Amino acid sequence: MKILVTGANGFIGKNLCAELKNKGYDVLPFDMSDSDATLSNNINEADFIFHLAGINRPLSADEFYSGNTDFTKKIVDLIIQNKKLIPIIFSSTTQAAFDNDYGKSKKMAEDFLFDFMEKSKNPVIIYRLTNVFGKWCRPNYNSVVATFCHNIANDRPIDIIDGNHIIKLVYVDDVVKEFIGCISQEKIASNKAIREVQPVHEISLGELAKKIYSYKETRNNYYVPDFESNFDRKLYATFLSYYGTDNFSYRLKMNIDQRGSFTELLKTFEYGQISVNVSKPGIIKGNHYHHTKNEKFIVVSGECEIKFRKIGTNEVFTYHVNGEDMKVVDIPPGYAHSIKNIGVADSVTIMWASELFDKDNPDTHFEEVEKDD
Repeated sequence: MKILVTGANGFIGKNLCAELKNKGYDVLPFDMSDSDATLSNNINEADFIFHLAGINRPLSADEFYSGNTDFTKKIVDLIIQNKKLIPIIFSSTTQAAFDNDYGKSKKMAEDFLFDFMEKSKNPVIIYRLTNVFGKWCRPNYNSVVATFCHNIANDRPIDIIDGNHIIKLVYVDDVVKEFIGCISQEKIASNKAIREVQPVHEISLGELAKKIYSYKETRNNYYVPDFESNFDRKLYATFLSYYGTDNFSYRLKMNIDQRGSFTELLKTFEYGQISVNVSKPGIIKGNHYHHTKNEKFIVVSGECEIKFRKIGTNEVFTYHVNGEDMKVVDIPPGYAHSIKNIGVADSVTIMWASELFDKDNPDTHFEEVEKDD
């Protein structure tokens, strides 16, 4: 199936075209700077149209109507000239309900498409979109999320006039999923259909900025953002996409001594923390136990012995682990435990602990597993 996407170089268009290609569709991209002949040829070839192109930041109000209303009329005229019936998905705006030039130009385009649908039975669906956010959106233009993410990620200031102002947001992947879902519908619309993309997320500008600043701080405190809500997952993913290509990497604080190193990697308030332990050959670490804290050890490089002894008993258990056959070793509470590098090179162990380290209540109590240690 060949799919024409107008506004293919725009924010939503880039995301939509990428996913259409992933799903095996033949995409016919069109930008408003392309020729009328290109548009006519694309319409003649296309089996489906996503009409995303439009004007939202013109130099004069007249451009709203030429770029939104008149351009939509041009598409309809070319469909009629090519004598085709072709499904159209039109991206409008919630501003179409308001009395401003942008909204009025989009509303006129909606009315024109519905009139065309009624006269020709050509399938049409109109989506009124609120503020769309996600990767590839232009910052410092018309998206507060893109602007906040870009500026905060790159140590630039942001301006907030009213932190309590509530905005409505939809995620670009949700828009793309909704749009592509229309392709498989046997009958797109039998009457005037104006739809919204769900879910719509509501947040104040102050809370939005607070969340994004907290994402920036994770590079210093190693905390994983709270992903209890899908909105936070979407917003954090969006934030990461605004780091410059020279700023994808950041250093960790390595605690180094003659035995090797210990480095905290990730922390969570709910699920403990993950660390990396490097030990030199022959080095033993541990020789302690916990009352409640539990851990998981995974040796990813080298060869180690992990030994256990239940507190109050004498029997010692040994697990041999190595990076060639990775296994998880649970460290239950109430067992003194140690890990020894028995290889000829440094060993590397990924360690998960169920609790964050609390220097005032570490729940780590010295106890040798073997007296010889």
